[in-house]
Amino acid sequence: MNIAIDWGNSAVKAGFFENGNLLDSYSQIAIEDLRILIREKPPEAVVVSSTSRSAEQLREQLSLNKDTFWLALDGFTPVPLEKRYDTPNTLGTDRIASAVGAKVRFPDSACLVIDMGTCVTYDYVDEESVFHGGMISPGFRMRFRAMHSFTERLPLVEPDDLRPSLLGKNTRQAMQGGVINGLLAELNGIIEAHRRDHPDVKVLICGGDAPFFESSLKPPIFAVPELVLIGLNRILQHNVDLS
Repeated sequence: MNIAIDWGNSAVKAGFFENGNLLDSYSQIAIEDLRILIREKPPEAVVVSSTSRSAEQLREQLSLNKDTFWLALDGFTPVPLEKRYDTPNTLGTDRIASAVGAKVRFPDSACLVIDMGTCVTYDYVDEESVFHGGMISPGFRMRFRAMHSFTERLPLVEPDDLRPSLLGKNTRQAMQGGVINGLLAELNGIIEAHRRDHPDVKVLICGGDAPFFESSLKPPIFAVPELVLIGLNRILQHNVDLS
């Protein structure tokens, strides 16, 4: 049993793997609940990617056995990809994990990975498992907060219509239409640009805000909610094999 933990900006996600297969996943789990699950079925190996907390702090909180193989993913961790990136050691662990996860799913194909979390990331990895980089864009809710924070009179708006009109009849509708239609146009435009350059590219989407948009993207689109966890487990197994 392996456990992959993605401790992001807003939630702790965990996946339980056996022989490379995902058995159970939790999109939001409290550390206490995760500790209980670990106590019931101790893992052989654990990997954690953390953007908000110390990995060693998490290890202490989980009360792992001293014999458990522990991997805290960072920019220096060996991964089964070549990073063709100017600053490979600063590449976000969530970005590299989702790229590795894409290659688990499509090992012989070029992949465009779109992760819709606090920010939206677009990353390209080719048929030879070379990571070429990508883009980072403001996320869904970040755009709403920015309009509210940087103007005096615009309210803080939450999405309540996934198909807003292009012709908002009040400020709230206009803001919703701008954010949702604007991000949708961005997504489809970037996907189309990659498909022009790489006609056979596989497009995978993950992240907490992906369900808002996946049905509106130009097919074929592969929605893989556990993509980061799948990638983390593959990186974990890669490092176990190297040890």
